Amino acid sequence: MAIAVTEATFDRDVVELSGKTPVVVDFWAEWCGPCRTLGPALEAAEASRGGKVLLAKVDVDSNQGLSQRFGVQGIPAVKAFRDGTVVDEFVGAVPKAQVEAFFDSLLPSKVDELLAAGDELSLREAAELEPRRADVAVALGRARLERGAEDEALEAVEAHQEDFAAAGIAARVRLAKAGIGSEAFEALDRGDRDAALDALLDELRDAPDEHRDLIRRAFIGILNEADPASPEARDYRRKLAAAL
Repeated sequence: MAIAVTEATFDRDVVELSGKTPVVVDFWAEWCGPCRTLGPALEAAEASRGGKVLLAKVDVDSNQGLSQRFGVQGIPAVKAFRDGTVVDEFVGAVPKAQVEAFFDSLLPSKVDELLAAGDELSLREAAELEPRRADVAVALGRARLERGAEDEALEAVEAHQEDFAAAGIAARVRLAKAGIGSEAFEALDRGDRDAALDALLDELRDAPDEHRDLIRRAFIGILNEADPASPEARDYRRKLAAAL
């Protein structure tokens, strides 16, 4: 059932909620004939998807600030929000088939559902379905590292060396095979990222040339998990540059 939202509730009921579930917002007005035509199709599309996509309605006459905020110039205007951002939109009373396709485009894919499941079996299936997705490869690589299957972890990520996290996992495996970085990776496995980064900096200062780039890649892969704008990340980037 559609949620009626206002300027006071929009951020809570749409922006924040869309971080968990896509929200379709119908900007409408009581006097708008096309709005009354489109409304039932939107409501039916939401109802048939079992809560995987939510519908919110904004009365533009009562909430003109929201209309201005999102550039609504004609109604009905329909905007889809995911993670607080408009990701798709249309204007006008479009056919029911187009409404259904619009809602379908917001549903998680089979690969997304498998990635969210997070177990190694699901991740392996996701990687088979979409071998080009680095996020899937990284999740599978980490799952294999957790059970000590280093060669299998390397196999999962080695085709994605353009991705910092994937390159970091590959570097970790290769360093471990060379007997380097055990203190760092033990710290990482117990959740102490700072200790892991500090240990890799220590390794980097005395490492032979053939291992320096691997240490750098492992370091960046670990640092990539932190907020890049955080003071911690900036500090460690400076330390890495100095050590190199």
